[in-house]
Amino acid sequence: MVSEHRMSERHACALVGLSRDTYRHEGQTSALNMELREQIVQTAHARRRWGYRMIHDVLRSQYPSINHKRVYRIYTAEAYIESFNGTFRDECLDENWFESLEQARLAIATWRVDYNEIRPHSSCGRVPPATFAALNRQLTGDSMQHSKIDKAIS
Repeated sequence: MVSEHRMSERHACALVGLSRDTYRHEGQTSALNMELREQIVQTAHARRRWGYRMIHDVLRSQYPSINHKRVYRIYTAEAYIESFNGTFRDECLDENWFESLEQARLAIATWRVDYNEIRPHSSCGRVPPATFAALNRQLTGDSMQHSKIDKAIS
């Protein structure tokens, strides 16, 4: 904005709500955070069903100065895919015995519909993702565009 719109640094930062110090200095990840991230990822891969609190409990003896909030911030990026993988394994793969590829495809497709359209998700306010997405489209005024797309697909 500064060079493109010939705006002062002070004015541009005020418009976007950014401190001038943040604008001037590129953030750097500390060596401790990088080391901690490696430990969190390693522990999460070894103990796939553990959440950030359990990982914090285990790492607390090695890193007494860290708190659970810091572990949570670092853990969050890795957690979503691990959570999905664990849920898929627990609710679909462990519950079925597949005798053919077609049977596996059918069971996984059925589970996917259930997961997205029926099963409540805590990350979506305890509603299914499809319901959450529909409500979000209504709130953002995007529902007309998606209903046109849905009709075109049908």
